[in-house]
Amino acid sequence: MSDPTVADTRRLNSKPQDLTDAYGPPSNFLEMDVYDPQTVGVGRNRFTTYEVRMRTNLPIFKLKDSTVRRRYSDFEWLKNELERDSKIVVPPLPGKALKRQLPFRGDEGIFEDAFIEERRVGLEQFINRSPSGPKRALSSHVFAGREHRPQLRSRKGMNE
Repeated sequence: MSDPTVADTRRLNSKPQDLTDAYGPPSNFLEMDVYDPQTVGVGRNRFTTYEVRMRTNLPIFKLKDSTVRRRYSDFEWLKNELERDSKIVVPPLPGKALKRQLPFRGDEGIFEDAFIEERRVGLEQFINRSPSGPKRALSSHVFAGREHRPQLRSRKGMNE
């Protein structure tokens, strides 16, 4: 008769892993990158867009690789969608930089290259730290432009 405490602490038998398994593609993945910021418009109608690339092998997505341009406000929309009716903790977005929008500043404010790059990095961190699961996948699907989500629009009098 075997001792039950010994049986409970034995290692599980697992199949040896080869290099193909270790370095092959993950069984399910959803990767999103934020890059190529572009500032468009003039005066009060000026805003920055970011290219968002999504790669996945999840079956709910028709396209396995897609790219769209999104504004900061679209990332706010995604954050609100993830938080709505949910008990999950959604990571923060990079700040709105209200002080950078003041008219008497001597620099480009929110359109300064260093700030845009800092925000791009923050948006990419936000999108990749967001909780995974069905809600994120669906929200990401809509965010990536595959479902009914309004395209970019110029908002009169609104800056990011």
